[in-house]
Amino acid sequence: MAVLATCFILNMFGRGLADTYAVFLLPLEREFGWTRSELTGVYSIYLLVNGCTAPLVGLLFDRVGPRWVYGAGMACLGVAYFLAQWLDALWQFYLFVGVLIGFAVSLNGMVPGSALLSRWYRARLSTAMGIAFSAIGVGTVIFVPLTQLLVSHYDWRFAYRALGIVLLLLVPVVLFAIPWRAFAAGHADYQVRAKLAGAAEGWSLRSAMGTRIYWGLAQVFFCTSIGMYGIVVQLVVFLIDAGFSQLGAAGTFGVIGMLSSISIMGSGYIADRFGIRRTVTASFIGTATGMLLLMAMTRWPSVLLLALFVPVFGLCLGTRGPIISSICARHFAGPKVATIYGTIYACNALGAAFGSLMGGVLHDLSGGYVTGLCVSLAFIGMAAMPFWVVPALRNYR
Repeated sequence: MAVLATCFILNMFGRGLADTYAVFLLPLEREFGWTRSELTGVYSIYLLVNGCTAPLVGLLFDRVGPRWVYGAGMACLGVAYFLAQWLDALWQFYLFVGVLIGFAVSLNGMVPGSALLSRWYRARLSTAMGIAFSAIGVGTVIFVPLTQLLVSHYDWRFAYRALGIVLLLLVPVVLFAIPWRAFAAGHADYQVRAKLAGAAEGWSLRSAMGTRIYWGLAQVFFCTSIGMYGIVVQLVVFLIDAGFSQLGAAGTFGVIGMLSSISIMGSGYIADRFGIRRTVTASFIGTATGMLLLMAMTRWPSVLLLALFVPVFGLCLGTRGPIISSICARHFAGPKVATIYGTIYACNALGAAFGSLMGGVLHDLSGGYVTGLCVSLAFIGMAAMPFWVVPALRNYR
């Protein structure tokens, strides 16, 4: 449980704080006059760096261990937020929020987390993955409203400075207060499996890439991220444009994150109970329904439609992540699983980067959100396809 709690907390700080970008979008747009596509482009850089460094983080985890990977992640995150208080040019925003935070979240994220959890859990790996993934939603519900309060009561520079100082103070705690040596050793069963795996060839990245299940998982991650991030990055601003207050919009974003953490936490159990294909398909239907409700709000903004949207969309947000991760960890089990998962996870981040930029560009070109919502719906449909057309996924148990 200590290992799972540690992965949960560090992932919460990494991804949860990264999602506060949505709060800074409007103040920066007003102060500097940057276009929406320029601002969402920064988030795309963050996601690209996060995705492209995922395989590297897997290799670093195997070479130097979790202490220095997680410690470096927290330090990088703190430096990025602290420096962001002084930004006054777009290239600085790209460097601090795009590059540094992207690398920090990769170091603190699910690639090292999955590698560490696979050493301690086997039969309940899906449940453990779900709990660890739910940290993203918990971080969102904590840090997004908190950051909005700091921005509203002070300003965006103060918010960046305060968050940066807190994160830098946590660096020595991460490095020296956590028993990383014991965590890295793994469960006794893992140690036995590791010795046996050392004597066997097992899966390699090349052999994994020769299977349909590898590319099916990559497609699910890639297309889901395009569809989701084409909308989610601008959700707070969307609600403000629809007539809701800034704090209400940030609070709604936080509640969605809370609901997603609940559903993510239980996604492994639900998949075991009702089947992976049914669970994933139902989640995609819920996501599509939420996007249709957003489309309706562009014409008829109301509290009723918002009240319908929040649970439908929130309870389906992110449920695919732990399921895909557990499938990968089981199917490609062996000494190279971190590297294999890192490349699949990279597809998730690359799709998110493309979707984030796509959403901003489509908003600027069309002057609204309907076009972006339609394109996102199409990608959600493509994301669900592998669980119906790839035999290994269609019949996965």
